[in-house]
Amino acid sequence: MPTSTKAPAPYPALEICTVRIELRDTEPLIWREVEVPTGITLKVLHDVVQAAMGWMNQHLWEFTIGRQRFGSAGAGGWGGPPTASANRTVLRDVLKPRRTMIDYLYDFGDSWEHRLTVSAIRPADPATPYPRYVGGEWNAPPDDCGGLPGFYNALDAFADANHPDREELLEWWGEYDPKVIDEAAVNQSLGRIARRLQTAAAKTAKKGT
Repeated sequence: MPTSTKAPAPYPALEICTVRIELRDTEPLIWREVEVPTGITLKVLHDVVQAAMGWMNQHLWEFTIGRQRFGSAGAGGWGGPPTASANRTVLRDVLKPRRTMIDYLYDFGDSWEHRLTVSAIRPADPATPYPRYVGGEWNAPPDDCGGLPGFYNALDAFADANHPDREELLEWWGEYDPKVIDEAAVNQSLGRIARRLQTAAAKTAKKGT
């Protein structure tokens, strides 16, 4: 799998793609759709997934594309081949012409498995900051809730007024609603990533003058 030794392309983005993020084995399906520049690194793509899903970025993570795993610089893979650096791998360098499937694992204990479908590579809108939230359905589980079994057990407890764990879960999860995505928080988090990319691009442009 090729990796890039060059810095990502300057921003504003010249080319974008659509990324559909699905949390695997959820019913109903928890998913998000975002638009991202193809010039971002896989590390930035990780940040985008965290923001879109509402994860807290507190655990180890990795991407798998084909047989190659990508993670943080210096981090070992979760079994299998050694992990390549997500910080030095640019998204466009691992994309196929029409559609690319990427597996993303967050939290090696709870094992939140995501399937990313990257498609629709096209010119960017110069007036639009990227990454950009497009849509989604259903709230992602809270961090550290015990993976899918713990998540669905908790939802059953919420639905049962007589469940012995209900009060404790209500105190821990607060006003969590499985049906509602906090889109304002998603847009705010993606906006911070966009500003970070723009700041980095401005610094790169200034060095080149």
